[in-house]
Amino acid sequence: MTIRDARIDDIGQIQIVRNSVIENTLSNPNLVTDEDCKEFLTIRGKGWVCEIDGRIIGFAIVDLKEKNIWALFLDPNFERKGIGQLLHRTMLDWYFEQTKDNVWLGTGINTRAEKFYKIAGWNEIGNHGINEIKFEMTYEEWTKARTVNIG
Repeated sequence: MTIRDARIDDIGQIQIVRNSVIENTLSNPNLVTDEDCKEFLTIRGKGWVCEIDGRIIGFAIVDLKEKNIWALFLDPNFERKGIGQLLHRTMLDWYFEQTKDNVWLGTGINTRAEKFYKIAGWNEIGNHGINEIKFEMTYEEWTKARTVNIG
């Protein structure tokens, strides 16, 4: 298993993972285009992938422009193995090396992702869109929470 920087040529596999999830599914898979992914990986922020035997099974992307977590997704067959924690830690460590500004994300209500972010130290700050919770993480909170085992 390898966590590494995401590259443009990973986008096809990233899209496969994004569209394989059971929770926080896209209402229309065409809403997130390959061009969107390319922009977030090269202009707006940075991404990471988890690769096993040449296959991407998870990814994370942070947006420095809007100061938010754009994506953190795993192939459902690889959940509960600590991979999400590794991607999450890698992404937030990098983000807070770039800026000390708060970062936010939105995720579905009553999902495993909601529980994941609460255990990881994110603070619920309201609603985001329809049926989503908005979370925020500060630099100070991250320095305290980064060693938490989410489980």
